[in-house]
Amino acid sequence: FPGRGIRIWGARTLSSDPSFVQINVRRLYILIRKSIEKYAQWVVFEPNEPSLWKKIVRSCEDFLNDLWRQGALVGADRDQAFYVKCDEETNPPEARDVGELITEIGISPVKPAEFIVVRIHQWTRERTDADKEAPPAVAAAAAG
Repeated sequence: FPGRGIRIWGARTLSSDPSFVQINVRRLYILIRKSIEKYAQWVVFEPNEPSLWKKIVRSCEDFLNDLWRQGALVGADRDQAFYVKCDEETNPPEARDVGELITEIGISPVKPAEFIVVRIHQWTRERTDADKEAPPAVAAAAAG
């Protein structure tokens, strides 16, 4: 609505990042980030090595698997719905030397149906046997 200011319209945000245009996607991202950050407070006391990375991956996968089963993530299987990566590649020596633990998480969130179109066809008069062969909209579509 040009010239009319900000308006609430559908399930969209004002984000310029296309990944976060849908409000439910942004909320899901915040939920995942905050949940994992809160859960992972214990890692500060652990050595940053492969055994820790495996624990982080397993815990994050369990959490995301629950979200997928609840319908928050899309995919025929969990590999299509999300991935978690925490390994030598995401945690190079330079990151470990400064005390960083880096976990990469990819998700496939459900997109909302902003408009669901329901088409209802009713008759306003009693139909004859000839009328009952096909509704006018179907007959016109078949002819076109």
